Amino acid sequence: MAVEVVMPKFGLTMTEGTIQQWFKSEGDTIKAGEALFEVETEKVLYEVEAPAAGTVAKLLYALEAVVGVGLPVAIIAEAGEEVAEVAARYADAAAAPVAAPPEPAPVVASTAPPAAEEKRGRVPVTPAARKLAKEHSIDLSGVTGTGPRGRITREDVQKIIDSGGPAAPPPAPTATPIAAEDIPLRGMRKVIAERMHQSLQGSAQLTISTEVDVTQLIDRRQEVRQEFTVTYTDFIVQACAHALRQHPRMNASLEGNVIHVHNDIHVGLAVALDEGLIVPVVRDADKKSLKDIAAEAKTLAEKARASQLKLEEVSGGTFTVSNLGMYGVDAFTPIINAPQSGILGVGRIVEKPVSYRGEVTKRSMMVLSLTFDHRVIDGAPAGAFLQTVADLLAHGNRISLDAR
Repeated sequence: MAVEVVMPKFGLTMTEGTIQQWFKSEGDTIKAGEALFEVETEKVLYEVEAPAAGTVAKLLYALEAVVGVGLPVAIIAEAGEEVAEVAARYADAAAAPVAAPPEPAPVVASTAPPAAEEKRGRVPVTPAARKLAKEHSIDLSGVTGTGPRGRITREDVQKIIDSGGPAAPPPAPTATPIAAEDIPLRGMRKVIAERMHQSLQGSAQLTISTEVDVTQLIDRRQEVRQEFTVTYTDFIVQACAHALRQHPRMNASLEGNVIHVHNDIHVGLAVALDEGLIVPVVRDADKKSLKDIAAEAKTLAEKARASQLKLEEVSGGTFTVSNLGMYGVDAFTPIINAPQSGILGVGRIVEKPVSYRGEVTKRSMMVLSLTFDHRVIDGAPAGAFLQTVADLLAHGNRISLDAR
């Protein structure tokens, strides 16, 4: 009997997925457990495996199609079944013609026109890489990526740009007005819009801020960098993890009529992508050394930009850190990443004259903005948590470099 391959549900909040790549064409044989297609959810890219062996009788959707969870996306004819008959039964269910999987391409950047890509088949490429290539007029039809199954990542495109790779000549000046661009609200962008709106409407959010003298933190980072690479965000993640252990109410979530205080401390780290925002999680951050946090945060950020994060790497966070200091932002109001109850916004470090030990002198200052859910925690305990984080950073965050 023919087997329907349905759009799986990755995580409780997933309602739909976008088909990014087919690994098989109609008529191909496939083994149980062999990858059939790649789907992009609101968080990660996933390869979906065939639930049974047989012949791919029908692919029901074209690339970039958005399919609801639980709907059939492909049909596999099992041994002994007539493939043509199975395909005919599902002919009316096909949404659009499906492109065949792309053939391997040489590891060079091609200057062929975009039509060449269409003739050979679709090149597997992450949304971020596609956008960057478009901005620099780079044709990806002859590029083999370094991602899974040759997928072209943003880093692959950046390498071409850095090496002065091929790019189409700039268009001749024209008096034609620039056309407006309509961007469909779907995929990651759609989910972010929905989540942020739900977060604001479904909780009582309040933001408090404090300015911290991080002069000692700058010196501390210089010391630590003699041993390993570390960012200010790594120090902040470690400080938050230890502060959450001291103020467990901030490490909680409201589940129905119950405030659930989490025993584990998993700190999410907001990473900006071209197509949206994703929050990979440093698990058990309070039990890890600064070196381990730095290494894990770097790996997670790289995987996020290459669209290689696994579902477990973006799930289960109990608190989030969002650092916009590298973009020149002084302060901002972060929105809680539900169902968490707190998020810390980090601004840039600015040298300014301040009163220090009875004298006006130049110090390095940073603004921390804590948004919390007032249904779960009141202003005083939230302020105490923020003060603990600020004190740790003001004193150079001299938490032991060793794991607990």
